[in-house]
Amino acid sequence: MLPWKRLLRPLTALLLTAVVAVVPAATAHAAAPSSGWNDYSCKPSASHPRPVVLVHGTFANSIDNWLAFAPYLEDRGYCVFSLDYGQLPGVPLFNALGPIDKSAEQLQAFVDKVLAATGAAKADLVGHSQGGLMPRYYLKFLGGAAKVNTFVGIAPDNHGTTLDGLTNLLPYFPGAEDLLSAATPALADQIVGSAFLTKLNAGGDTVPGVHYTVIATKYDEVVTPYRSQFLTGSDVHNVLLQDLCPVDLSEHAAIGLLDRIAFHEAANALDPAHATPTNCASVFS
Repeated sequence: MLPWKRLLRPLTALLLTAVVAVVPAATAHAAAPSSGWNDYSCKPSASHPRPVVLVHGTFANSIDNWLAFAPYLEDRGYCVFSLDYGQLPGVPLFNALGPIDKSAEQLQAFVDKVLAATGAAKADLVGHSQGGLMPRYYLKFLGGAAKVNTFVGIAPDNHGTTLDGLTNLLPYFPGAEDLLSAATPALADQIVGSAFLTKLNAGGDTVPGVHYTVIATKYDEVVTPYRSQFLTGSDVHNVLLQDLCPVDLSEHAAIGLLDRIAFHEAANALDPAHATPTNCASVFS
C-alpha cells in the first residue's frame, strides 16, 4: 500500500472528529420551533407527540451534559426537558453520586411533572452514561414502563464497568469498597457485580412496552468492556457507532456531548417512522 493511502484513514478520522465538534446547529433540518428547553409551556406537536426527558451522567448536570443535544432536538420541534438528580449532601456542582435507586425515584417524580405540564400520555427518555442505566430501574420497578414509549441509552453501563480492569484492584485495598459505597454510592452501584446491578438485571434486561436503543462506541474508556453496554430483549436495537461511521473516534464523553452521528441515530429511535440512514455524513444533518 502506498504511504499516502496508509495516512488516509487516520486523517479522515481526525477530520470527521473536528467536524463533529464544530458543525453548528444551523445546519439542522428546518422544523417547527418548540417552546424551549425546560419550558413547561411547551406543548408537543402532532409530529412529535411525546416530550423528551434527558438524563445526565455521573458528575454531570442537567445543563452541561446537553448543551449540544438539547438544541439539536429543539431544532427538530421536540419539547425537551432535563433534570438534576443524585445529589449528595454537602457536595455542590457534582450530581448523580447518590444511590441509583433513589435517583430513579427523582426521575419518576420529574417525568410525572413533565407529563402533567405537557398533557402527554407518555414521554421518551434519552440518557448518557449512568443516565442510560438509571432509568431502567424506573422502568422496571417504579411503574415507568406505563409512562415511557422509547428509551435511548448513549454509552450506558447496563451491566456495570470494570474501568479497564481497575475495579478488580479494589479487593486488594482493605476498606476501599466500603468507603466507595459510603462516600459515592452511585459509583459503587455501577461496578460489575454490584448488588444494584444484580437486582436490576435479574429476570431480563428489559420490560414489555418500551422500545430500547443502545448506542455505544468501541473507544469507550469508562464503560468497559464496551459490549457490556448492550441489552438483550425482544424490543432492543443495539448500535455500535463505528458500524455507522468507521472513522468516528468518539469515546465515552464525546459520544454523549457532541457526536452528531450518535445524535442522528438517537433521533431515529425517537421518530422511527421518519428515520433516515445514519452514516458519516450525519454530522451535517
